[in-house]
Amino acid sequence: MDLVAEIARLKKERNAVILAHYYQDPDIQDVADFLGDSLALSQRAAATDADVILFCGVHFMAETAKLLNPDKVVLMPDLSAGCSLADSAPADRFEAWVRQHPGAHVVSYINCSAAVKALSDVICTSSNAVRVVETIPRGTEILFAPDQHLGRHVMKQTKREMTLWPGSCQVHEIFSEKRIVQLKIQYPEAVVVAHPECEEAVLAHADYIGSTSALLEYAVKSPAAELIVATEAGIIHQMQKRAPAKVFIPAPPNNGCACNECPHMRVQTLEKAYLALRDMVPEVTVDPDVAARALKPVRRMLDLSRPAAPAVA
Repeated sequence: MDLVAEIARLKKERNAVILAHYYQDPDIQDVADFLGDSLALSQRAAATDADVILFCGVHFMAETAKLLNPDKVVLMPDLSAGCSLADSAPADRFEAWVRQHPGAHVVSYINCSAAVKALSDVICTSSNAVRVVETIPRGTEILFAPDQHLGRHVMKQTKREMTLWPGSCQVHEIFSEKRIVQLKIQYPEAVVVAHPECEEAVLAHADYIGSTSALLEYAVKSPAAELIVATEAGIIHQMQKRAPAKVFIPAPPNNGCACNECPHMRVQTLEKAYLALRDMVPEVTVDPDVAARALKPVRRMLDLSRPAAPAVA
């Protein structure tokens, strides 16, 4: 069976759109209608006129698409695709933490469950976290969750104090500072690009820090011929497609495993994507009460992410 052709046929038959994150396997990236990071995927989910959304990513991403499209069918090839960062903030513990800080403004990174979003004032992504925090009035106590490394980076950029939830991403936290230094010696002309979910010691060696989409754009536009990439290795597929003459070196983890590949993202396969469109399962659902509360901070994020209107002369 030609899975690519069958997926194309079913997509047309179902009036479906395939959204995929940059960290998916290359074969899924290549059949997607739209590739992006969490912010771009949220924006595209909010704007789609498709009847069916097949979301190839991890569970919190598909949940967000469902929040934005309550009347559409949102499918996910494999519902078991979770997120170590989202799992680090269980909703019950998160709610207790928020209650310890009455009056605080709760900023939650999009890598969290719908239940945690429902307890938040605004959602952010690594693309817009600085902008979101800068909109909060000075003197307001800020809680930032669940990624402590992104939170620390945002504190440096904004000069704002925040109370951080002690969560982290298992992939971004495993990059080895020592081995990155070794790579810099091996490739003295290479520049280092890193995602802000990496530990502070790794970020200290980065020539550029940015969201997944920002890293891709920088890699393509940079005059550097060699780049050391400290984020999930799936993005290198797009970097190589858009800048084939350059050399992209995946930053190594602190052991010999392939831990720079997210095991949750890699649960999704082309075969599962085909079956999901064929059988219209598994479907992503969110409790209506949770969804109603979670949608507000997501909408707030999207509103803050719109380009500023041009000044009228």
